[in-house]
Amino acid sequence: MSDRVTVSITDGIADVRFNRADKRNALDGAQFAAIEAVGEELKHTPGLRVVVLSGEGESFCAGLDFAMFSGMAGDGERDSQGNPGDIPDGRITHRGQQICWVWQELAVPVIAAVHGHALGGGFQIAMGADIRIAHPDTTWSVREVHWGLVPDMTGTFMLSRLVRSDIARELTYTARMVDGREAFDLGLCTRLSDHPYEDAMALAREIAARSPGAVQGSKAAFNNLFARDAAEQFELERRLIGEQIGTKNQVEAIMSNMEKRAPDFVD
Repeated sequence: MSDRVTVSITDGIADVRFNRADKRNALDGAQFAAIEAVGEELKHTPGLRVVVLSGEGESFCAGLDFAMFSGMAGDGERDSQGNPGDIPDGRITHRGQQICWVWQELAVPVIAAVHGHALGGGFQIAMGADIRIAHPDTTWSVREVHWGLVPDMTGTFMLSRLVRSDIARELTYTARMVDGREAFDLGLCTRLSDHPYEDAMALAREIAARSPGAVQGSKAAFNNLFARDAAEQFELERRLIGEQIGTKNQVEAIMSNMEKRAPDFVD
């Protein structure tokens, strides 16, 4: 297993940590692949009761690695290990979507302990958990429009299930940053904590002490309603972002942000 994501399992609780602290756990091709691999492995781990997701270092996940944005500005292509790619038989997601959706596919509850930054792809990974415990000073953002992109990692689907439509739209259209307190008020996180990892582990132990069949049955019942229309929405996300990557306006969004100047978009 890649050292990009570490996993330890004790008493049925999988402690999953993104392990790219020097880059605030930003997502490059190798990070996408590592998260996907861990999620798939956990599906087949016997005795699993709960999963806790967290990030090493200063952030949960700061979104796409800047090197991937540079690639888009250069030739419209993204890292071959990154978001795009074939969809395996029986799956409704490509890799970028799967690293967020796999936590819903797990039979057991998943708790995200969020601190520092949850931006773009990191925001969408956090949305994929069943429960989010966040530090009040965490910075959250649906960041894609800032870079001339469309949320394509299940973000439009998850937001539509978690918050009011007007809130989801405002956050997405503006790409603005919100702190943990506002995120809680809007319904993006379940609970605020000065020690999100410790509280997430405490909650995991509480859940793990319950009958596993009852807990997993309850998640299955919620997901039966929650996941309706997911496949169609994920396909739409893939199509819409494909129409933006490499366009003049998308490249301009990247270059103007990197060069710290006002963008010059065309209709």
